[in-house]
Amino acid sequence: MSVKSAGDVLGENGPLSAHISGFRARQGQQELADAIEDAFSAQSTLLAEAGTGVGKTFAYLVPALRSGKKVIVSTGTRHLQDQLYQKDLPVVAKLFDSKPRTALLKGRANYLCRSRLERARGLAQLESPEAQSKLAIIGKWAARTHDGDISQFSAVSEDDPIWMHVTSNAEYCSEHEPDELEGCFVTHARRRAQEADVVVVNHHLFCADLALREEGFGEVLPTADAFVFDEAHQLPDVATSFFGKRLSTRHVTELARDTIAEHLTDAMDQSGLRHSAEEIERAFRDLRLALGTESRRAAWIDVAEIPAVLEAVQRIENAYADLLQELEVAAERSRGLEACFKRAERQHAQISDFLGTGDEDTISWFETYNTGLALNLTPLDVAGPFARTMAQLPGARIFLSATLAVNGHFGHFRRQLGIAKTATECIAASPFDYRRNAMLLVPPDMPEPASSQYDSAVLALAEKVITASEGRCFLLFTSHRAMNNAAEKLATRLDYPLLVQGTRAKTELLDAFRSAGNAVLLGTSSFWEGVDVRGEALSCVIIDKLPFSSPGDPVMRARIDALNRNGGNAFMDFQLPQAITQLKQGVGRLIRDETDRGVMVLCDPRLTSKRYGALFINSLPRMYRTRVTENVNRFFERTQDAAEQADSNASATDS
Repeated sequence: MSVKSAGDVLGENGPLSAHISGFRARQGQQELADAIEDAFSAQSTLLAEAGTGVGKTFAYLVPALRSGKKVIVSTGTRHLQDQLYQKDLPVVAKLFDSKPRTALLKGRANYLCRSRLERARGLAQLESPEAQSKLAIIGKWAARTHDGDISQFSAVSEDDPIWMHVTSNAEYCSEHEPDELEGCFVTHARRRAQEADVVVVNHHLFCADLALREEGFGEVLPTADAFVFDEAHQLPDVATSFFGKRLSTRHVTELARDTIAEHLTDAMDQSGLRHSAEEIERAFRDLRLALGTESRRAAWIDVAEIPAVLEAVQRIENAYADLLQELEVAAERSRGLEACFKRAERQHAQISDFLGTGDEDTISWFETYNTGLALNLTPLDVAGPFARTMAQLPGARIFLSATLAVNGHFGHFRRQLGIAKTATECIAASPFDYRRNAMLLVPPDMPEPASSQYDSAVLALAEKVITASEGRCFLLFTSHRAMNNAAEKLATRLDYPLLVQGTRAKTELLDAFRSAGNAVLLGTSSFWEGVDVRGEALSCVIIDKLPFSSPGDPVMRARIDALNRNGGNAFMDFQLPQAITQLKQGVGRLIRDETDRGVMVLCDPRLTSKRYGALFINSLPRMYRTRVTENVNRFFERTQDAAEQADSNASATDS
């Protein structure tokens, strides 16, 4: 390739233009690609915000493949990971004479385990005809798949509980010697990653690797010369979950049932083993009941002194002590029993840490749901461990997202991950004409969000706007309660198809929304980002409130208290930047293509009544702003007139 820079590759007459029909050069994309290439060369850190439509994927893939370095690209979700690897990366790879080697690597739970599949056929809990039928279907696929990636197999839904019995897990693999794993899909995927020039992973796998390094347990990912983090705004939350510890009902149940299975195979004469395993399950059920019937998230300190909780905790402690005593005796009988012993030791240590922590840098909290619970230890600040472990991985680091900056500054993101102030910064603005194609309505006379009248006022406004837009609307909420209330009220008031999050799978809802052409979709956090609906089907987005995280959340509350206690301003330094980032994601759903037109409605009066409202507005794309609700009608009337004029011009040209 003879072009001088990565930006030139993405130019009007650059090599990429010959491979993409209708390709158009974008200045922001070229500038971003050059900035990334400079960071690769200097082995430095770059923070980059790329507005919607910039095309950040090609902006980092081109310099990555030109660099000649071993590059790990981490994406926000497995869906984006698959899209990047299967669609975008092959397009860029065609530009190079020496074809770069690429690999896709996911967490082990995404890969089929043939050995566990065989074992699952004899499990008592999978004896039903339905379960056996699914196992048979998976078995046929197992005989022909080359990589064992369950996302490539659609006959059984990815979220079907059957997969937890037949996919790879660390506990089962620890029972086997390396030479027994030769046919293992995880082993093969990791081997391909070691040999590849570009490896595509996701943030969960990357942070799992960092957590292993932090604890001194080795690593999952191969060494690399450069790291690219796409959708980097998600990294702080993902890192928080992996640098913490979590023990759930599922972990305890799996240990108990695996122990019982090994007992039946190799320790039938040790009757106390089964009793101890069953007692652990019962003890956790007692704790779940002691924490109340409602689903909730709360700090452990809020419930730790309740008599029923104290009694259940003591029972758990006794159950682990008994199980460890039984397993220590049985461990020498088989590798399976030895693995169960080690798992029980780890779980007991987690329980002890959770109950006994006096560490002011750690948050102990619990979560209950249906019949299960989870006990969590979360770091108060993830910046330290993230920066410390990243320091073990020398090379270039590129952090990109459409929503990294707050009011044009990257300070909040830097603080979250402990990124040095010497990092280079780059903001590539969206090439879309927001001033011409979008309008922002901040309605007048809305009650304060805390008012009992607020939800009714939002719905009254939404009805007017949805009528003007003829459906074609996302109505996004900051709480499930508000969404469900709106769904109940709007079901009898709208003349358009109403789609509600939770009634169907997310992909099914989006497909139905696109095909209907005039639907109204109600959603919460999962629809604020990662959703791409282009064209007229989505012409309006209504957001009920500014997305401040609940101060009642135990992790949020602890971080707020710590910042204020140490002389900081938790609202300005933490809560506000978090909310601005989330709002930018929600607003980003509206304009997804250069021909898209639409109205954004932000119902929250704090945008104009509070001084900080200007920070939200200044962080959004520059679109025409109005306080007059009737202007929504005029906007769509002009849009309709323009469409009719375009049709008329096309007809005249055809004739």
